[in-house]
Amino acid sequence: MKKQHFISTVILYIIAVFYLAITTPITPHEANIYYNQNSIVSFFMHYGEQLIDGFLGLRIFFIFFSFLSMILFYRLSKNYFKEKKYTYLSTSLFMLLPGVLTATVLADVSIIALLLVLLFVNMYEEDIFWTQPFIMFALFFVHESSIIFFIALLFYSITHKDKKLFTLASSFLIAFIYLSKGIEIGGRPSGHFLEIFGLYATVFTPFIFFYFFYAMYRILLREKKTLLWYISFTALALSLLLSIRQRVYITDFAPYVTISIILMLDIFNHSIDVRLPEFQKLYKRSFYVVIFFLILSDLVIVSNKISFYNFKNPSKHFAYRIYEPYILAKKLKLNGINCYNTINEREANQLRYYHIGRCDKRL
Repeated sequence: MKKQHFISTVILYIIAVFYLAITTPITPHEANIYYNQNSIVSFFMHYGEQLIDGFLGLRIFFIFFSFLSMILFYRLSKNYFKEKKYTYLSTSLFMLLPGVLTATVLADVSIIALLLVLLFVNMYEEDIFWTQPFIMFALFFVHESSIIFFIALLFYSITHKDKKLFTLASSFLIAFIYLSKGIEIGGRPSGHFLEIFGLYATVFTPFIFFYFFYAMYRILLREKKTLLWYISFTALALSLLLSIRQRVYITDFAPYVTISIILMLDIFNHSIDVRLPEFQKLYKRSFYVVIFFLILSDLVIVSNKISFYNFKNPSKHFAYRIYEPYILAKKLKLNGINCYNTINEREANQLRYYHIGRCDKRL
C-alpha cells in the first residue's frame, strides 16, 4: 500500500467516524451506562457532554482513545514489517474492521481496553518494563474481562521463561480470583457455540474471520508464537470454550482478537512469497475480494441512518433499537407530550436522554 493511499484511507476514516458519532442516536447500551453505571465509561460520557453538546460529546473521548490506538497499532506494525507498505496496509485493515469502527464511534469500555492492550504490547516489545505494571493495573480495573489478557501473559511468560512477566501475570490472576472478578461462568451446554462464529464474523467480516481462524491454527502448529499470538489465541480459545455452556459477549473478547491483523497479514505475505508468480494470482485475487467485502461492511455501517429511513420494514433493520426511541421522542415533542410509558428499561433510558420521562412513575 502506498503512502498516499494510506493517508487517503485515514482521512476518509476520520470523516466516517465523526459523521457516525454526530448522527447516530444514543444506543440502548450507551443509555444504560449513562444513567445506571458508575464506571469510567460513564464518567467520560458525562464529562465529554459538558465539553461538547449532543451525541458527539458522549463519544468524543472514545474517539480520542481510538485514534491513540491507531497510532499504537501503526507503531507496533513497524516492528513486524520491514517494508512500510505493509505497515500502512495492516493499519488500514485494522481501522476498517467493522468491530473497530463500531467501537470507535460508540461509548464502550472495549476501546479503552484495546488502547491499554496495544500500549502494553508496544512497551513489552520495546523492553520498557517500568510501564508494564501500571498498564496492567489500569486494565485490571477498567475491563472486567481482562483476565483473558492475564491468562495469555501467564502462558507466554512460562513458555518464554520471562520471570518478571510471570510474577506480574500471576499476581493479577490471584487478585482476580480473590476479588471474584472476571467473566461469569455457568449455564449448561446450549446452542451458543455457532452463535460465537456469527459474532466474530460481524467483528472481522466472514472472510477475515475465516483467515483469522486459519492463521491462529497455523501459528499454533508451526510458526513463531509471539505475544500477539498468545493474546489473540487465548481470547479465541476461551470464547469458544465458554460458548459451549453460555452466551458470550463479543465485547469481552474483541479487544484481544482484533490486534491479530498483524499476524494475519504476516502469514499471508509468507504464503505468497513461497510461491512462483504464476501461482500468486489466486492469492491476490482472494485478497481483493476480502477488501471489497470489508469496505462493503463499513459502508453498511456508515450508511445505517440512510438505510433505516428507506427500509420498507424499519422494525427488521439492525439499527431499529437505536433510531426508534429517537423518532418516537421527536414525535412526542411535536405533539407537546413529554412523557411515555414503556416496560423496556433501556428504551426508557434512551427516551430519558431526549427529555421524555415516564408518565407512570411506578413502571
